[in-house]
Amino acid sequence: MTETPPAPSPLKADPPPLKADLDTLASLAKRRGFAFPSAELYGGFASTYDYGPLGAEMKRCIRDLWWRRMVQERDDVVPIEAAVITNPAVWHASGHVAGFTDPLMDCLQCQSRVRADHVVDDTCPVCGAVGRFTAERQFNLLFRTFVGPVEEAAAVAYLRPETAQGMFVNFENVLTTTRRRLPLGIAQVGRSYRNEITPGQFIFRTREFEQMELEFFCHPEQSLEWHAYWKQERLDWYRLLGIRPQQLRLRDHEQSELAHYSQATADIEFHYPWGWGELEGVAHRGDYDLRAHAAGSGQALTYFDPDTQTHIVPHVIEPAVGVDRVLFAVLADAYDEETDARGETRVVLRLAPSVAPVEVAVLPLSRNERLAPVAREVWDLLRPHFRTQSDDAQSIGRRYRRQDEIGTPLCVTVDFETLDDRAVTIRDRDSMAQLRVPIANLEGALREQLALVHPERR
Repeated sequence: MTETPPAPSPLKADPPPLKADLDTLASLAKRRGFAFPSAELYGGFASTYDYGPLGAEMKRCIRDLWWRRMVQERDDVVPIEAAVITNPAVWHASGHVAGFTDPLMDCLQCQSRVRADHVVDDTCPVCGAVGRFTAERQFNLLFRTFVGPVEEAAAVAYLRPETAQGMFVNFENVLTTTRRRLPLGIAQVGRSYRNEITPGQFIFRTREFEQMELEFFCHPEQSLEWHAYWKQERLDWYRLLGIRPQQLRLRDHEQSELAHYSQATADIEFHYPWGWGELEGVAHRGDYDLRAHAAGSGQALTYFDPDTQTHIVPHVIEPAVGVDRVLFAVLADAYDEETDARGETRVVLRLAPSVAPVEVAVLPLSRNERLAPVAREVWDLLRPHFRTQSDDAQSIGRRYRRQDEIGTPLCVTVDFETLDDRAVTIRDRDSMAQLRVPIANLEGALREQLALVHPERR
């Protein structure tokens, strides 16, 4: 197999702009319980966010979809869960202590610290001053901490900036305990920490984030083929999340962009409110990491190929994405506004059922003591099968609007006719069409209706 990289495909043209800007999305997220500024009671803290009831549920959906696709449905991937704080030698061997840096400059006008590679035309992105910067210097992004009761150099450790190294240093353990042959993937979901110079753009870039990463170990001569496979496989995954294809593109890195460990990298990019930006990276890491840790530890990290009777150092393909960034892209793509004949605006999150934090809402027509027990009965019936919510506050019209705004695909309305005919009304979020269904058949009818919900119907 040739080691010549395939020619990059032409980049996709810009799609129509999204319906919401950054401020609109952040406002909706806070108002409806997706994400709040962390410690807002004390004024917040440096682009840090806490996830509310809807955000926490939506993140779980994203994680579960990734896990099912990357681990559960495959026969060549196994999971691990590595420590957040590990031996500092890991980060020395990987090159993070010496080289995990961004270029930093201080604005002499407003004293803001900015990334030098984000400065355009020598203009401060904070205050607009031109040519008023300190000399560029390198800033290490590792978060330092101390292990043990005494803060001294011997006790220095680091919060992991990525989950990948935990999989590399456990390669031999996984290989031995699973008795697998190549290709072999090791998958992990967990938190990482980077002391970013300029975090921001809501949850797009934060100092604490959750990663979903796969290290896919393969024969060197097959690595380019696997890299091409994983680029397409990961792009296809976003269909499960309902993101419209025109909002996504693959962009191969130029040689000058490649990280020190990378032989080739492609970004799956999303068209954010500010333009195209990275959503997920698919890197061809070669054998850099296994060789680095073999040199650092003094132990060989190889695979014995039973077909050739030789020891080889596998190459690694790494698809890596942040849960937070996926959630942001899904929200941005799903946001929609429409105006009715009376000039009233309806805000709708056209979320796919696979990621909607609430799949079915149970809404009694009013707070009537006769309706409440039946509504509770319906809610109890549905909770084991769907992500649900019950709401009886304010008018039924306002409650429909609330559910539209949080992306609930279907609402079930319990009305006074229900007391006589033991039937309820299913209301579709996108078309607002209604369907009368007996309670006895409700679970099956909801599954059929959810299968028809599709975000591209707008």
